[in-house]
Order: sequence, then structure tokens, then C-alpha cells
Amino acid sequence: MAHKSSSTLAETVGAALDSLQIELPSWGFADTGTRFGKFHQPAARTTEEKFADAGQVHKVTGACPTVALHVLWDVPEGTKPSDIKKVAERYGVRPGSISPNVFQDQIYKHGSLSNEQESVRRRALEHILDSVRIAREIGSRDVTPWFADGSNFPGTANIRARKRWMAEGLKRAHDALGPDQRLLVEYKPFEPAFYHTDIADWGMALLLARAAGPQARVLVDTGHHYQAQNIEQIVAWLLDAGMLGGFHFNDRRYADDDLNKGSIDPYQVFRIFHEIRLFEWETGRRADIAFMIDQSHNLKGKIEAMIQTVTTARELYAKAALVDHEKLAAHQTGCALVDAEECLKGAFSTDVRPAIGEWAQSKSLPADPMDAFRQSGYQERIDTERGERNRASVSSYE
Repeated sequence: MAHKSSSTLAETVGAALDSLQIELPSWGFADTGTRFGKFHQPAARTTEEKFADAGQVHKVTGACPTVALHVLWDVPEGTKPSDIKKVAERYGVRPGSISPNVFQDQIYKHGSLSNEQESVRRRALEHILDSVRIAREIGSRDVTPWFADGSNFPGTANIRARKRWMAEGLKRAHDALGPDQRLLVEYKPFEPAFYHTDIADWGMALLLARAAGPQARVLVDTGHHYQAQNIEQIVAWLLDAGMLGGFHFNDRRYADDDLNKGSIDPYQVFRIFHEIRLFEWETGRRADIAFMIDQSHNLKGKIEAMIQTVTTARELYAKAALVDHEKLAAHQTGCALVDAEECLKGAFSTDVRPAIGEWAQSKSLPADPMDAFRQSGYQERIDTERGERNRASVSSYE
């Protein structure tokens, strides 16, 4: 990366951050745990409380105007979508992507759209179609189903039949979309299924999305890969195919750990952002990608963990914006390996925090989002209001 003056660096960073929006997950503000137990926090229990907490993150970062919702957890039966929109607006945010829930009910023990029983497949599809309708009424563009479908033992499932059932269900869901909606197909190699998963990798998701229809894309969850898999290569291929629809961002050390984005491997996140920025530079068009967080904060405070995640994402995205694409392309053409790599490493090692602070102040945002939140007194207030209530109750995972 060529040396940039402080004013040029600030302009580059500011222009990049102007376009960066990150969707928060409603479930990231709720009490969550592991298979072994749960440590209670003064976490959100209602949809309104989730919107309120998300509003605090958006207030101090200015980067998170939408909140992803899970239908069963956030839009229970009988809830009017218009009421959800009003509650969100009260806290300065909007409903974002809509996630159907076809993995929690007992009926889905052996799968949902890939279940051997036609009655179960029908019920799962009905729920997804209801979710598409809710998304349309609530003004949400993206419908983001995740499927736990799979099997644990060899010989217990007809893999090809399950593939066909999944494809049929996704096609039906796609056909119900409104003209401005999208269906994002997510994949995961294992867990909860440990022998085979019906949508196990990006290639399977790509084939299913293409078969579903022109408004379907692939959703990349950064934790849904085998160890050492080159995620940025997957991103580059999906970008080139015009099939990258969005991300669920998190980090991991072992499997789908759902740790804070960039907490384990920030250079990987930077490389992913670089591939997106490089694609936009080469094509001259904006990549239509939904950036969403999908994390489970069992030990950290919910709101502070989200602020930390958004702050990290901004820093890494800003660093990626500093890569000199023309110089990089010349080095690649000339097979100047060291110089090409240094284009990335130089940008990654740049301290962008002063430039981000300048950008934030130009937007009337706090230069230090975490400090601003801590000074607000919001956490102390909900500690008092929710603490005793949450300790006295036993809630489900979500």
C-alpha cells in the first residue's frame, strides 16, 4: 500500500464507512447458553427489549439500522407485523431479515423440508411461506432459513431423495417471494447432524439457490466451515457467479463457536472484505450483500459485545478500503509475489482508528462508542429492571 497522507486516508476511510451497514441479530440480545447450561444476564426477553438494546448499539455506532428477527421468537402467532414495525421505530431501528424456525419443534427431529414424512415437509413449508408473508408485510427484503436437516448414522437416510425434497421446498418458497425479496440459502457442514447435513457446503447451497430461482442467493456464515477452509476464496467465487447474498459474521477457534467477529482471526475478516472491495473496483458496481451478525454471547455482556463487534468490523472494513487495487493488479500481473502480498499486509497494519474517530464526529457520533454506551447509564438501568426477573425464571435457549 502506498503511503497516504492523513487527509487522504481519512477521506478513503470515511467514504468506505458511509456505505457500511451491519444488521444486528435479535437473538444476540437474549439469554443463550451451551448444551451444558446457561449463565443468566439482564438480557432481553421480549421483542421490544431486543429492539431497545439494538437501538443502543445503533445510537453509538450509526451503523446498525436493522435487526434480524426469528419468526417464532420475535413474531409469535397472532402478532401483527405492523405492530413490530412500530415498536422498532420507537427505538430508532427497523426490522431486518426474517429467519423461519424449522429446527426447534419436536416435529423436526428428523428434518424439515428434507424430512421423510410428507406431512412434516408440508408443515415446514407452510411455516416458511408464512415467514415470507410476514417479511413482505413488515418490509423485510431477505428471508434467511437455516436448516438443521441431516442424519447421524450411515444408511439411515436417502441422501438423494432428501436433496430433491429440499430443492422442491426451496423452489416453492422462492415462488412466493415478492418482486423485491430474496431467499438466502445458508449451509453448514455439521451440527446438529454429524453424519451428513443436507446443505453441507457452499456448492450445495449454490446449486439449490440456482434451482430455486433468480431471487435466491447464498448466505455465508463464517463459522460454518471446516477448519482451515479458505473462506475468502468461496466469497470470490460466489461474487464472480453473482450469487453472494449475505453474511452471518462471527468467529471461531474450533467449530461454529459464534465468538465475536475478528476475535480469533481478524486477518481473515480483512481478506474477506478485501475480496468484496476488489470485486467492486474491478466491476465498477456495488456488491449487493447483506452484512449480518450471528453471535452467541454467553459470557460477555450482550450490548457491549455487539458494540465491540461492530467497532471491529468497521476497522477491518476500513483497512480493506486502503488496499491500492491498481498497484496490486500490477504486482499480480508481474508475479511480484512479495510486493503483492505487502499491498494487503500494509493496509492491514495501518491504524485506522483516528480516521474512524474523525468520521464518527463528522456524523455527530461518539468517537468511542463503547465509552459513550458505558457513560449512558443504560446498562445499569436494565441490570436493575431485568436482573431479578431473569434470575427468577427459566427460559428456553432463544
